[in-house]
This record gives sequence, C-alpha cells and structure tokens, in this order.
Amino acid sequence: MSERTGAGDTRVGVDVGGTFTDLVTIRDGTVRVRKTPSTPESPDEGVVAGIEEARANDGLDPERVAFFGHGTTVATNAVLEGEWADTALVTTAGFRDVLEIGRQARPDIYDFQAEKPTPVVERDRRYEVVERLDERGEVLTDLDEASVRSLAEDLQATDAESVAVCLLHSFENDDHERRVREMLDDAGVDAATSLSCEVLPEIREYERTLATSLNAALKPVMDRYIGRLEGSVADQGVPAELKILQSNGGIITADVARERPVNTLLSGPAGGVQGAAYVAGLSGVEDIVTMDMGGTSCDVSLVEGGDPLVSTDVHVGDYPVSVPMVDVHTVGSGGGSIGWLDAGGALRVGPRSAGADPGPVCYGRGGTEPTITDAHLLLGRLDPAGFLASADDTTVEDVRTVVEERLADPLGTTVDEAAQGILDVANANMERALRVVSVERGYDPREFSIVAFGGAGPLHATRLAESLDVPRVVVPRTAGVLSALGLLISDVLYDYSVSRVRPWDEVDHESLAESFAEFRERGESRLDEEGLVPERMRFERSLDLRYAGQSFELQVPVPEGDVDAATLETVVERFHDRHRQRYGHAYTDEPVELVTIRVRARGLVETPDLRPASTAGSVADARRERRPVLFDGEFVETPVYDRESLPTESSFDGPAVVEGAGSTTVVRPDTSATVDEYGSIVVAVSD
Repeated sequence: MSERTGAGDTRVGVDVGGTFTDLVTIRDGTVRVRKTPSTPESPDEGVVAGIEEARANDGLDPERVAFFGHGTTVATNAVLEGEWADTALVTTAGFRDVLEIGRQARPDIYDFQAEKPTPVVERDRRYEVVERLDERGEVLTDLDEASVRSLAEDLQATDAESVAVCLLHSFENDDHERRVREMLDDAGVDAATSLSCEVLPEIREYERTLATSLNAALKPVMDRYIGRLEGSVADQGVPAELKILQSNGGIITADVARERPVNTLLSGPAGGVQGAAYVAGLSGVEDIVTMDMGGTSCDVSLVEGGDPLVSTDVHVGDYPVSVPMVDVHTVGSGGGSIGWLDAGGALRVGPRSAGADPGPVCYGRGGTEPTITDAHLLLGRLDPAGFLASADDTTVEDVRTVVEERLADPLGTTVDEAAQGILDVANANMERALRVVSVERGYDPREFSIVAFGGAGPLHATRLAESLDVPRVVVPRTAGVLSALGLLISDVLYDYSVSRVRPWDEVDHESLAESFAEFRERGESRLDEEGLVPERMRFERSLDLRYAGQSFELQVPVPEGDVDAATLETVVERFHDRHRQRYGHAYTDEPVELVTIRVRARGLVETPDLRPASTAGSVADARRERRPVLFDGEFVETPVYDRESLPTESSFDGPAVVEGAGSTTVVRPDTSATVDEYGSIVVAVSD
C-alpha cells in the first residue's frame, strides 16, 4: 500500500461514532486504544483530539505513522439528516421524475398515508436531454447536443454545486453520458459531475438514478470534510496518506472517497464487521453474527466462512442504495438510547438517543432522561464508583430519581423493575435485528457465534445468545474500539460491475471471460497505483442471476480458472443451491437470466499480531470486588474482574462482570467463560 513515508512503524485507525471517537495504534505488536467524545458538528475535531491524547498518554509519535485509516459517518449523517449539497440531475427526456416515482412498494402496505422518501434532487433542478438507447445499448435517438447546451446555460444560472448524469441504458453504452459531461465542462459549468456509468452501471432506473444523485449530492460534503481532516492530521505531524474505509469493508484512498462518497455510507459499521471477523478467526470461529452496540445504535451483520456478507440491497435511512455494502442491519438501541412512554403508556426504548452531549444521566453532563446505560448502572452491571468519578455533582441517587419520575411512577413499578424493563425492551429490539440477518436470510443462528463489541454490546450479548440458542459469545480484547481496529486489518478493495441482462442460454463463455479480463485489468492498475505487488492481489468473480420473470437476483461466485462451458454449468448449479437456501425452494427446470457481471479486486494487507503478553497470576488475582447485580429478577452477589488482569487460557463461571477500559462484559449465571490466547473472552452459553 502506498505511503508518503517508508520510515514509519506505527499504524493508526480512527473510527468516528455517534458518541465516541475511537483511536487504535499498533506499534511493534503493542495495541493501544484511546476514546474521546465525538464532535458531531465537526467530526475532524474529535479525530485530532484522539491524536493529541494518544501523543500525550500513549507515547504516539505522529512522524512514525505509516498508515492512517479512517472510518467516517459524514456521508451517513448527511443522508439521514438530508444535509447535502445543492444538486442537479440530467436524465433522458421522459425520465425526469424517476426519483419522485421510485418503486411501487410502500413501507407499510396497509398505510394509505405512507409517504415516499424526499427526492434527493428537487424537481426544478432535474433536466432532460434528447437521446435514447435501447436495452442493448443501440442508439435509437442520437444525443441532441443543442439540448445539452441549453441545459448548460440553465445550470450556470443556478447555484448547484454538483450534477448527476443518468441516461437510459447507459450501463450498456456510456457514450452519451460521457459526451454530456464533456459538453458541460466545455461550457464552463462549475460543478462536480457524477456519471451513472461510473457510479453504478447496473439495471433499475430508480436505484441507479438514486445512487448517482446521492453520490453527486455528497461529493462537495465529503470533499470539504476530507480536506479539513487531511489538513488537521498533517498539522499534527502525521506524514501518512489518509485512507478511508468504504461500505464494502475495504480501504480506498481519500481521493477515491472524494469521487465516490456513496461508497462510504456504511464506512463505520463495516469496520466493526471486518474487525469482528478477524478476531473471531483468531479464536477459530468463522461463522458469526456481529453485534456492534455503541452509544446511539446497534449494528448487526452476518459473517459466513470468515467473509462478511456483502449486499447491494441495503437501505440507508429511507433510501435503497444499491452499491456493494456489508449487509448491516441497524436498530436504534445504543447505550444512550432513551427509555420513554408512548401515548398508550407502554415502555419504549430509542431510537432517540442522548448521544455524546448531554449523554446519559450518569455522565453528569446535564442529561435528564433515562437511558440504557443508566439502567445498567442501577442494576449493578456498571461500577458507580468508576463510572461517576468524572461526573460533577451526579450520584446514583440522581440516576435513580430520574428513572423513578420518568418511568417507574407512571408505570406503577419499582425503579429496579423499570430499569430492567428498559433492558428487556432494548434486548427485544436487538433480538429482532439478529433474526433479520440470520433467520430471514436462511441461516440458523444455532450454527453461529455472536461477536459482541462496542461499548455496550458485551453487556447484552449473553442474554441475547440465550434467547436465540446461540452456543457461544466472543468478546474481543479491544471490544470497545473494534471498529477502529478493523481499519488496520481491512484489505484494499475495489468493486467493478456492469449489467448485461441476457437469457442464460445466450451467454457465451468467451464474452464473459472478456468482461472478467477487462475488470481485472482495471483492478490491477488501481492496486498497482497503491503500491501493491502482484503476489498480494486477488480477484474475485461473481454473477448476479435470477429466474426469468423474477424482479430480484442472487449473487453467485464464479469458480477460479478459465471460464468455459463447464464453468457456466457450475454457476447455474450454485445459483439453484443459493436460491434454495435463501427461499426454501429452487426451480431447476426454469430458464435462468444473467443480470450483472462483477469483479472484486482485493489488495491483501499485512495483519498485526494481536496476541497479548500472557498475564501472570490467577483469576482470583483479577477479582476487584463483589457487588449485587440483578439477574432474572433477583440481585446476586457477583464477582467483578479486571479485564487486563485476567490471565490468558484461564476460565471462570458466571455470574460475573468483567470491566475493561472500553467496555464491560456481563457473564450470565449458568454459563462459563474462557480467556483465549488472544485475550478474547469466549462465553459458552449452551452445549
């Protein structure tokens, strides 16, 4: 991987979350972590604060940083909040309202008042050009350049910062789109341009137009953020080139992120999935469900055979964004999620969060509403002495009073019952999310393990595992900052795709091989520019297939080696198998269609050695105290262990609480835990 300096020996990963900004440094095999409050109004300030704290407390020498990776939520927040750049859209005549029409499907088929998402581009900023291609890319109507010159004049009279160009069937023939951009440049239109043939050259007009429009709308936002961050990091003395994690779990350069910001929409959650897959692999576990519970939300995903599942059918907010993303499902259950009563008097939790400011009541920063973290504190799972140490004039009784006034009294329960109710509702929300990525995808959760991380994930994981009959929970040593660690073990990834909708019996292996070869050449060039040698390059081929008449498809891996007739037969067999796994049936006699050709170019990175030095002593030496903790309606005297003092290869039984620098782990009664050689706590929930 290319670096601005070859002298450095330190790798840094920074993940910006809704509540905390996490920074992980690795040097000479030593892992150090640092958490600072996030600064939502200017996320780069939180990154700089983390660097400064690491330099002051951990001996970080910025000049020795050879790799600086960043997981960002800037694009995500812009989409969720609708705070993007003023954008224009150029479409084929007659397709101006694709963004408005969207899809026929409604979020709730019984809700006649349901509203579709707000179009990314307002109607008066959508322009038409005269041109037309057929479904195979043949020209039906030549591009009317006079209409392009006319719209260029209109664009110059606006304050649009960015332009999306999405013409009909451009994935089959991109000549017209590229000519439109050329003419806009020649006319002096001062706006960034995004072409659908570059952003998402795939079928489905709404999804393709949406992705291209979002990319255009996010370009100025990401460009400004990356510019500020690059300057701030350089001012700290860091010579390494800034790298960004994209939604598919791979690293790209900052310049590529500027051009393809739509590919960073799940940047933060993808880092956690990557880190979880790596750490679980060290523990000998390859089939996992990841559970990343931070301060604002809980992100869950599934990893099969050590590889995160990547999908092109992921929603970000209200928008179906069809670029490749790690298949993450998010619910509004984080440590800061607020417990409240709805109009019917029922207890609800989230999605509203106290965030980083003011945060939960126990943070002592002015929070006045009960949260999941406050509930854990009242029920003994968090140490009041340590947790409230930095909270000015805030006591456990203050937390208890808020829960009593806001929830317990209106519900007619005790404070402890109300606090437990908060956790029960949150667990129900997260259990549904875990079922979405497992059962609803055709996977049996009993055949997987849960990897719990984030500041709050290990507090809930063993209870959720019991509910789902998951046999094992793995809590990484760096659970509180695993998303940042994921940045340091993620490969360089570039995805290439193009739709070629053809009946399978019309697909010949020679043309397919040519398409794969073209994408491989582009991938090799890209990876070569980033300093990767051929020995560290991998190319993964796949095809999207469907039965004729279906409106959805499944991605099927293509065997390695030459593409021949036997390869095509194998691909079809794999498609039937995947369809049967996902939907419970397959139609082996029905005709199959090719939809999209894909190649993933992967540049392998050298992963760090995460094995900690063996801790001397015993489990008894690691015990800090015993305190009452509520389990199943009763307070139980429970041993509390110091995470850093637990020796590797040691074991202990639940109930127990393990306190670490970035997270706290709850080990429920009737379970047992082992600390493996990498410092992960592995909890055996059931046989």
